[in-house]
Amino acid sequence: MSSMKTYYLEFEQPIAHLEAQMEALRTEELSSELSLESVEQELQQLELNHARLIENIYKKLTPWQIAQVARHPNRPHTLDYMDRIFTDFDLLCGDRVFGEDAAIVGGLAHLKKYPVMVIGHQKGRTAQEKVKRNFGMPRPEGYRKALRLMQMAERFGLPIITFIDTPGAYPGIDAEERGQSEAIARNIQVMSQLQVPIITLVIGEGGSGGALAIGVCDHLMMLQYSTYSVISPEGCASILWKNAAHAETAASAMALTAEGLQELNLIDDILEEPLGGAHRDTDEMARRIQQALITALKQLENTEPEALLAQRYERIMAYGALA
Repeated sequence: MSSMKTYYLEFEQPIAHLEAQMEALRTEELSSELSLESVEQELQQLELNHARLIENIYKKLTPWQIAQVARHPNRPHTLDYMDRIFTDFDLLCGDRVFGEDAAIVGGLAHLKKYPVMVIGHQKGRTAQEKVKRNFGMPRPEGYRKALRLMQMAERFGLPIITFIDTPGAYPGIDAEERGQSEAIARNIQVMSQLQVPIITLVIGEGGSGGALAIGVCDHLMMLQYSTYSVISPEGCASILWKNAAHAETAASAMALTAEGLQELNLIDDILEEPLGGAHRDTDEMARRIQQALITALKQLENTEPEALLAQRYERIMAYGALA
């Protein structure tokens, strides 16, 4: 992701300023005005300060800031991880009812020695791709495609891995006309009954039913700076305060971060991100995800289907239970 233009969030501006200093010093290194040794020494000190600054900023993030990181323009998406984590990925398209929805991608692949079915949201990076992917907001045909691939995986006894990264299902008139709510509900129903292991990872935003439609699983993980919630902070603020400007307050009350959800026993694991977030080292994040997926798959691979379904049922029924 090095070819991508670096984007800085508001709270990252001190990092941007320091990185600008480092870049200016590297430019001076090419001139003859300063000795190479003195420039290298100053660069080393700036690099140490840089690492400390990122660490200090990111260890104090508020829920609202974490929500911003989850949406970071440079944050890796599903397809950014595909080639890094899996081999022999074969993209499968279409729902066999209406058409293709590029907001959800999926297909057959290998996770080391394990053949798997991989499905995930895809937001898009450039303006043209964002329009093509509908900003990661699937229409009914996207969910029906995902369901088709899951049922195919069950027929062949393949574990299912899903990557969640969506602001929510598309709320447009055309999506409603084609049965958006029915498609989401059917996915949830069928996923609860599939007799193969399902592992889900939230890599960015996990918004509402748009996320849950591929999120019913046996093992749920979240990246450290991802979010998972019934509604966006802006949507919540618009309902409670009639003003989206209260999004920061809403985010603090919603328990949408990985840490907050783990405290409520709603997720199984939190995957620590590289210093400064997954967008600063996609290769390292992919390595950590791959290892976590393999570990989870090993725990589930020998579970009998009946036990798998029973555990999944208990998991779902425990949601929202008060201690």
